[in-house]
Amino acid sequence: MSENSDLPLAQQAANVLRDMIVQDIIPPGKPIRERTLAQQLNISRTPLREALRILAVDGLVELLPSRGAIAANPSPEDVKHMLEFLGGIEGLAGELACKRATDEEIDEIRALHYEMLAAFARKDRLAYFKLNQRIHRALVMASGNPLLIETHERMNARLYRIRYRSNMRNTKWPTAISEHEEILKAIESRDAVKLNDLMRNHLGSTWIKVSEDGQVGTMDHHDND
Repeated sequence: MSENSDLPLAQQAANVLRDMIVQDIIPPGKPIRERTLAQQLNISRTPLREALRILAVDGLVELLPSRGAIAANPSPEDVKHMLEFLGGIEGLAGELACKRATDEEIDEIRALHYEMLAAFARKDRLAYFKLNQRIHRALVMASGNPLLIETHERMNARLYRIRYRSNMRNTKWPTAISEHEEILKAIESRDAVKLNDLMRNHLGSTWIKVSEDGQVGTMDHHDND
């Protein structure tokens, strides 16, 4: 079921479901049918429910009392606020990374960048997205600040689907590539001020793309009572 069969079954299931949510196989706001999914993933409902709890912590799933689970459907305003917050986190992390990253960490970011370019060239959106996420995570890790790393992990998980959807249009995808080229140059030259600005603007671009393309707020929002 998972590329990493060494993981617990619930974590494997969570990874598969995360990709299904990202790719809109499970659309936002739609009920998640446990019985159908358990059969599809060839697992019992116990690890599936644990997987749903993992995704609920990540903000990708909502668990509703007596109603089961649905794929999260954040409002446009919620998404805007989360992207603004994440932009601040990544901007500061990039600034610190320029001062603290080891040469080996920068080499890793560079290698991931070229792997991402290869995925872009073959138009493999899911592979591109996962490599993109690894680059952002590596930059934050290179900040050496545990609080930033933890906060980024939690907030980025909530935006997983939105960040994937932001480059769905072929006309927008090359823009992200150009931005990442500038990000790589900034970390290589350890230009802290420039990288801070680039990371903040990069997340701002994500909001512009998803808001223009109607990638959020497309489902009716449920009542919580």
